Amino acid sequence: MNLTISGHHVEVTPALRSYVTTKLDRIMRHFDQVVDVKVLLTVEKQKEKEKRQRAECNIHVKGSDLFAESANEDLYAAVDELVDKLDRQVVRHKDRLQDHHHEAPKRAM
Repeated sequence: MNLTISGHHVEVTPALRSYVTTKLDRIMRHFDQVVDVKVLLTVEKQKEKEKRQRAECNIHVKGSDLFAESANEDLYAAVDELVDKLDRQVVRHKDRLQDHHHEAPKRAM
């Protein structure tokens, strides 16, 4: 799995990098066919203090691409929200990939 963590108007510290990595391990636990993960952490230059910290993520899995974003006052809370959204998407994607067709029961003669 390729993991790219980048920041826009924010420095990605080792503590922040390790926090994002440990949170993304939850997604790897559910689905092991993740090819590429790109995380973008942003601090927007707005006058309002609300929801300035944003986290976005693109995940390339076998079969499709998944995208989620979240915004919050705290960057760590935004990452938590982002991982929750991605986790739901990955579980749903995995569920779609599984074969849910059952063979018809054989008739007794």
